[in-house]
Amino acid sequence: MSTVNTGESSLPCQRLLGKVALVTGGATGIGESIMRLFHKHGAKVCIVDVQDKLGHTVSDTLGGEPNTCYFHCDVSKEDDVCRAIDFTVSKFGTLDIMVNNAGLSGSPCPDIRNVDISEFEKIFDVNVKGVFLGMKHAARIMIPLKKGSIISICSVAGVIGGIGPHPYTGSKHAVLGLTKNVAAELGLHGIRVNCVSPYGVATGLAIAHFPEEERTEDAMAGFRNFIGKIANLQGVELTVDDVANSVLFLASDEARYVSGG
Repeated sequence: MSTVNTGESSLPCQRLLGKVALVTGGATGIGESIMRLFHKHGAKVCIVDVQDKLGHTVSDTLGGEPNTCYFHCDVSKEDDVCRAIDFTVSKFGTLDIMVNNAGLSGSPCPDIRNVDISEFEKIFDVNVKGVFLGMKHAARIMIPLKKGSIISICSVAGVIGGIGPHPYTGSKHAVLGLTKNVAAELGLHGIRVNCVSPYGVATGLAIAHFPEEERTEDAMAGFRNFIGKIANLQGVELTVDDVANSVLFLASDEARYVSGG
């Protein structure tokens, strides 16, 4: 009796086994979910963040070295990004996956006349310059290897207007443009460059602009209610794990011919 081979038995349980990844903003929120999922799927992961206590704690909960580590890095500073990537390579031997996740949302100011230019510059420093530097220094390692995957966290605000603060929206449009342009260059070296553009996700970043005493469960519930009402897909709440699963796919060999989007 003949049987049909679906190919499922050949799929590895750990989709990133033997890979080395660096995740910026990996101490909390979407970044933490990504690095935990990467670790679950066999990758060695360097968590990069400015939140030292949280970063070390997350690394320790996953057993620490030799499979995870933490490195302090302000992604808006080129020296920090360069050293973070060099540290990862020295610790784990290579760099296969770069995830540019660190980002800021800024305060919700719908009136352009009232936008604080210093906040605008800060958001672009982290959200755009930080992503560019991650791409630049990951490419420095990956080009000689002729392989690698660079993934940046963008946003639905990067493709449409009117749903986010002006600085945040502009920064995410820039990330999308960088992704397409860098993919065109690095594809010649066998390196894939993609971004994930999620809808609103209930994380600490969503209410980071609130005064600390107002960052309550009620505030988070209010945010969930707001994004739920205007979502085009009703009855399902987008979570950090949903975003992490999308990033996992792009990082894995299953997406070996996916680049530029």
